[in-house]
Amino acid sequence: MRTRPTIIDVANAAGVSVATVSKAVNRRYGVAPATVERVMRAVEELGYESSLIASSMRNRRTGVIGVLVADFEPFSTEVLKGVATGLRREQYELLAYCGARQGDGDGWERRSLSRLSGTLIDGVIMVTPTVVNVRVDVPIVAIDPHTGPADLPTVESDSFGGARDAVRFLVELGHTRIGYVAGRPDLRSSLAREAGYRRGLMDAGLRVDPSLIGVGRYATDAAHDAALTLLARADRPTAIFAANDISGLAIITVAEELGLRVPDDLSVVGFDDIPEASRANPPMTTVRQPIQELGKQAVRMLLTLMNGKQLTRTHLRLSTCLVPRATTAPPT
Repeated sequence: MRTRPTIIDVANAAGVSVATVSKAVNRRYGVAPATVERVMRAVEELGYESSLIASSMRNRRTGVIGVLVADFEPFSTEVLKGVATGLRREQYELLAYCGARQGDGDGWERRSLSRLSGTLIDGVIMVTPTVVNVRVDVPIVAIDPHTGPADLPTVESDSFGGARDAVRFLVELGHTRIGYVAGRPDLRSSLAREAGYRRGLMDAGLRVDPSLIGVGRYATDAAHDAALTLLARADRPTAIFAANDISGLAIITVAEELGLRVPDDLSVVGFDDIPEASRANPPMTTVRQPIQELGKQAVRMLLTLMNGKQLTRTHLRLSTCLVPRATTAPPT
């Protein structure tokens, strides 16, 4: 059985890159006429008429939705699952793209959008973006956006309410000295979770102690260092709330390194409910945000925009819930 040619086959036959093939067949600027002719000859010789790119030549659509992520970590992986589910009955393919580089700031996002928009994708979902105001040729929806003023349609979870509920739960168990390992200070979710942590303490009549707040940046290494600082104190907290599950798992690791028992010596609560949280030893108490649902709702919003319609709501916030497991107990 003959294998249907791919865009890579066209690129190899024409001696150009995949991006050049896409630009050539979409009549985008920046490709020499001789190169366009070579690409189109390869398309014809390979019988590429039924392909994605050939179709885009006829209707100016690629039939592809792009998802832009900084890294394929547990949160973005779960979002991608939700996006894939949301597209299951739609006539679109999914392209997951990770273009971040060390120390790149928000340059990777602008560079990636410039490369993809109008050539390879019809719309894009950005996960935890650091840019909020961009101008490209395709519709964009952002998940868990930056702290700046967002012109983009956004989907996020109730980070404030979820964090407040986590602290209230720990207070109800009897904890009064509760630490916090914060997330990325440039993301709205992180600021909302810290605000929820503070509100939970204040609602219980407890003082907010800034020395019990560390910065974990939603990353294992940073969370490990923040937890080590908190737990090496003589007056260490009896419980720590983490801004995400990755940080919560790092806290449990530090507790084990210091000979502390979870939950007997230390209670830990995370945020997200990624699969690793329930598989941890012991299974971790966490705030469940509907991560896959974030992806599904982002797809719904994006398809609405791609069909030329107006959104009834441009900023969508989904509910969270506390999931008690084995890493929390009354203080001893």
